Amino acid sequence: MTPVPISEPQTPDRSLPAVPAAPTVSPEEVALADLGLDTFEVALLPQLRHFSTCLQTPQSQAWQLAYRSASERWGETFGLAVAHTLFKVVRCLHDLRGEHYRGHDALTLATRAVVTADEAAFLRMLHHMRRDDTPAARDAVADLTGGWMDPHVIRAALSFADRFPAGKANPAQRPQARAQPDQPPRLRVVR
Repeated sequence: MTPVPISEPQTPDRSLPAVPAAPTVSPEEVALADLGLDTFEVALLPQLRHFSTCLQTPQSQAWQLAYRSASERWGETFGLAVAHTLFKVVRCLHDLRGEHYRGHDALTLATRAVVTADEAAFLRMLHHMRRDDTPAARDAVADLTGGWMDPHVIRAALSFADRFPAGKANPAQRPQARAQPDQPPRLRVVR
């Protein structure tokens, strides 16, 4: 093969499509907006996806992205606590379902507004547990676990819901967010 001078145009062996093919949407997917979640629960989706990716593909190191995005969204103290507690739920689910759990990649822009049936059941489970709606939470757990009421998944999800109940997970309600910007920080003695 003779080298081709750089000044001459080169044609590839195969032609590339002009427009990338649109991703296929399965009938099991649901629009995220149709789930009726609050803003906190919607914001959990990227962390859920990153954690699921890191458990299914450990070399991806996606857990780092989950913790980073949580701390950027909610601040280090609150965000890292949310991510850590959420990871416990995802880990218990992974121990139960393993590779049978279906979720999207958090870095895929085309799937940010849709969720798989498993992701929808996961978010609905947390949604109902955070509101202490036991019958609806039980149905969501059954959908997520394939009918198996796994005590580890339930315990981890209830722990998350107890730590971040609906109406109190808003970062604006954190004590440091309520501080007056005009006043300097005060030290106080805690006994």
